Amino acid sequence: NSMKDRAENLMIVDLMRNDIGRVAVPGSVKVPELFVVEPFPAVHHLVSTITARLPDSLHATDLLRAAFPGGSITGAPKVRAMEIIDELEPQRRNAWCGSIGYLSFCGKMDTSITIRTVTATQGQLYCSAGGGIVADSNEEAEYQETFDKVNRILHPLEN
Repeated sequence: NSMKDRAENLMIVDLMRNDIGRVAVPGSVKVPELFVVEPFPAVHHLVSTITARLPDSLHATDLLRAAFPGGSITGAPKVRAMEIIDELEPQRRNAWCGSIGYLSFCGKMDTSITIRTVTATQGQLYCSAGGGIVADSNEEAEYQETFDKVNRILHPLEN
């Protein structure tokens, strides 16, 4: 719950508010929870909640299109950040940093960005990690964070 983590979370919240606001009923975008720490066995996750109402004329898929890909994966400004990622990363991210979810017949939708994910290909297991860079970031700490994230995935697999 450091200042850097809060800055990173706030950047994501701002991106999502903007993306959601493009399709939501004007004035309906709200942030009822900001910087809530949710404990999990291997990590404490900083969570913020954004809500909005879709106009009756739109569908959940319109919201998905407006908000995809998630700002926690792209950074800001979103379009330019994606261009830079495409220039710098030698291979596609595949499942890692992708999304998984469902859309029910009654219009409910739930999606999740696939971070902390292991994929299996031809008998090999793969996992990746990254970190959010903000003005307060320290490059050594960010680099170490990627190892910490991967180790939380690999350690249980070794036992």
